[in-house]
Amino acid sequence: MPDKSFSVSDRLTDALLDLVARVPPTKEEASSRPRAEAGRLMRVASAKAALTAGTLALPTGPLGWLTILPELMTVWRLQAQMVSDIAAVYGVPHAPTREQMLYCLFRHAAAQAVRDLVARASDRLLVQEASAAALQQAARAVGLVLTRRVAKRSASRWVPLLGAAGVGTYAWLDTRQVAHAAIELFQRPRLTVDQA
Repeated sequence: MPDKSFSVSDRLTDALLDLVARVPPTKEEASSRPRAEAGRLMRVASAKAALTAGTLALPTGPLGWLTILPELMTVWRLQAQMVSDIAAVYGVPHAPTREQMLYCLFRHAAAQAVRDLVARASDRLLVQEASAAALQQAARAVGLVLTRRVAKRSASRWVPLLGAAGVGTYAWLDTRQVAHAAIELFQRPRLTVDQA
């Protein structure tokens, strides 16, 4: 019998790699007040994530299990758009790299897994370009951490309204943490390894 946690972890890893490979374009422009604009983007994205996750968590039992991955992917796409938008309001001239995206999305959830992607040097963040193998390794580590969380959250699929409220609240908080990671990354002068 195949190991279900491994299969879920592999599916999450593939979903993560696909997500960061397609950094969403932004319509936002550099702002003279990027902190305030980033706060607005965070509030809007957090509300959308909470509503989306809570709604997708409404089905119960086995049907509820089938909504877990679509819920995660939908919330991650909302968060990825928010990261791209925050980068733009801080005047980043290009879309966030896949390494920056993975770091922002999962720094708070799987810090060990993404620690090698971004290094701190005094008040600057050094963004390192990762090889495909290193990026896949980081995504796999994030996938393992998230698999454990999914297993814990799956119990909420058996408690209809209370579970949906809990999932929505978690998505709201998670999105705010992603926004804070993006703000921290993009508000300071950045160097790439090539510039250091």
